[in-house]
Amino acid sequence: MSKYILIASMDIEPEKEEIFNEVYDTEHIPGILKVPGVISVERLKSQPMKMHFGGKLQDMDISGEPTYTAIYQIEGPDVLTTEEWGKAVEAGRWPTEVRPFTSNRQFALRKSIN
Repeated sequence: MSKYILIASMDIEPEKEEIFNEVYDTEHIPGILKVPGVISVERLKSQPMKMHFGGKLQDMDISGEPTYTAIYQIEGPDVLTTEEWGKAVEAGRWPTEVRPFTSNRQFALRKSIN
């Protein structure tokens, strides 16, 4: 079976960051994990970084990149078109108390090739 990754990234208004994290962890992810075909979810927060690149130590520019990312491992792209997925992403406080305060939203679907 092929492995697919959905990457959802966004920023949140600073005054809504606490509810964003609470709802994501206690409502949104548990609901998404009940959708058939969803294997796992991992959340990430961007961090400033330095690294050796091009022969020298550089500050890497992350300006413009979304602060938060969620990585969903799914069985296939069809998972995202199911009624169960549609209901899960509209459940709870997410659509009314969180989503309106997000910005710089980016989505990407990747298929594992190894």
